[in-house]
Amino acid sequence: MSLETIDWVIVIAFMMLTLFIGIYAGRKAGNSSEDFFLSGRSMPWWLLGTSMVATTFSTDTPNLVANITRVNGVAGNWSWWSFLLTGMMTTFLFAHLWRRSGVTTDIEFYELRYEGKSAAFLRMFRAVYIGLVFNVMIMATVTLSAIKFGAVLFGLGPLETVLIASVVTVIFSAAGGLRGILFSDLILFCTAMLGAFIAASVALDHPDVGSLSALMDHPNLQGKTSFFPDMSDPSSWVPLLLIPLVVQWWSVWYPGAEPGGGGYIAQRMLAAKDERNAVGAILFFNAVHYIIRPWPWIVVALASMVVFPDLDSLRQAFPHVDESVIGHDLAYPAMLTFIPTGWLGLVAASLVAAYMSTISTSLNLGSSYMVKDVYQRFMKPEASEKELVMAGRIATVTIMILACILALMLSNALQAFQIILSVGAGTGLLFIVRWYWHRINSWSEISAMVFSFVISLTIEFSSLSAYPDWLKLSGAVGLTTIGWVIVTLLTPPTKPEKLDEFYLKIKPSGPGWKPVVNRLKQAGVQDVDKDTGNMTTAFSCMFFGCITIYGMLFSFGSIVQTDLMSAVLYAAGAAGSAMIGFQYWKKIDYQDD
Repeated sequence: MSLETIDWVIVIAFMMLTLFIGIYAGRKAGNSSEDFFLSGRSMPWWLLGTSMVATTFSTDTPNLVANITRVNGVAGNWSWWSFLLTGMMTTFLFAHLWRRSGVTTDIEFYELRYEGKSAAFLRMFRAVYIGLVFNVMIMATVTLSAIKFGAVLFGLGPLETVLIASVVTVIFSAAGGLRGILFSDLILFCTAMLGAFIAASVALDHPDVGSLSALMDHPNLQGKTSFFPDMSDPSSWVPLLLIPLVVQWWSVWYPGAEPGGGGYIAQRMLAAKDERNAVGAILFFNAVHYIIRPWPWIVVALASMVVFPDLDSLRQAFPHVDESVIGHDLAYPAMLTFIPTGWLGLVAASLVAAYMSTISTSLNLGSSYMVKDVYQRFMKPEASEKELVMAGRIATVTIMILACILALMLSNALQAFQIILSVGAGTGLLFIVRWYWHRINSWSEISAMVFSFVISLTIEFSSLSAYPDWLKLSGAVGLTTIGWVIVTLLTPPTKPEKLDEFYLKIKPSGPGWKPVVNRLKQAGVQDVDKDTGNMTTAFSCMFFGCITIYGMLFSFGSIVQTDLMSAVLYAAGAAGSAMIGFQYWKKIDYQDD
């Protein structure tokens, strides 16, 4: 299989169109750093939400889903479906607070919430740690997937793929800024979704598969299609369902699913034109992310289990592919080789779209940390807006180079996914409670990072590494959480003046700020305890939001499984939950309404 002339024309034309739109839409990006990194804080919810979905639709995502599904079945996807709880919490408890904060980056939050040298250290360290180290790792996994697609679809070597992909994307990202990325993401998302549905359709038409019903009845899929793991087998349901729903979603830090919001999710909320648009953007993102996107990938993964039932079959089908990149995640690009000419060009363009969207966002976010939280804050506070924009473009190129180097050293996407989950284990709860408990201080954050890093590496490089992943994760979460809570209680709280300033600006609700509220009341501050985001109402919205989206997720899944009765029942439950949740949402009062 190889791309014909028409396929190449489609791919190149798409790349040029996207590049033109991004640069044209981002022509204002050079005006100021706020335009370059936040598009002037004027964006509507639908554009921001679409951009979030496009960003998380990266080239490594279908590979990761294929890997998970082939190894653990459909139920294995609870490892990321569980993050819906995080997403709904961010939607109703944190989105409006982020927009209200007025910071330029989520890293700037540290000096808004805490004071002194420890807060400054946190800001600089996290900017480098997240914006450079972790951001480069995420970009490397996406680029690794591009390498695998390049090998299978285009016959390109790793270095060739990296050079082509990085040069085009870095030009687009450095020129357009966030505004260019947002508008381009509209086309990128639509193209990527169309390509995913085409890939699923072609997979079902494969002679070894035949149809959707034939696929579901195939013996290779026995025990692999259920939404839930075998509940009679603890070795199945504990790691696949219990741990993700009880431990993982709130306790770990993962880009795009940070407890309390963060990274590019926070960047999109900060770019919204008001609080309600920030909330609407996150809600739209979660709905599309979990309801629409999973099933085309899962269908292709299930079909691959018929066409390429094991790794040996992949090796035999693609003898030219380097042995180091042969894994279950290769099954997704392998299935794309059956797509006919013309359609193949469109699917290839969709993969290019997925890559460009994710990498461009990561580049813009990482450069915002380097420029706003390191260069301007600590190196050159008096830098002009023109200098800051130029520094952002230089940082963009540098980060891309580092990501490409690391991509050539990795072997599979799941490997990086597990590394990131383990290193961030135990920090998630802190990112939630720091908004709602005044006692959290900068040493809480510093100790959480240290404990998480040391404990995770100790487990990974000791005899404890032999234990199951879920047990190692739970142990790291428990020890890290206990550690930072103890440090919090043993260290002095943040100074009252700083807490008062933060509370008056953000107005978080809940009992965790009662001492601050009482102090402000005694000082004669009026309406200090006006509840602008009742926690009970917000949690109700979160609960019904989760029920709604999970209901629709399983409704679509039931259609895939050709079980129409279950599909109708799931959809009916989702509709009822949505109506109840909407009534609660109307009760929340946003400051800029």
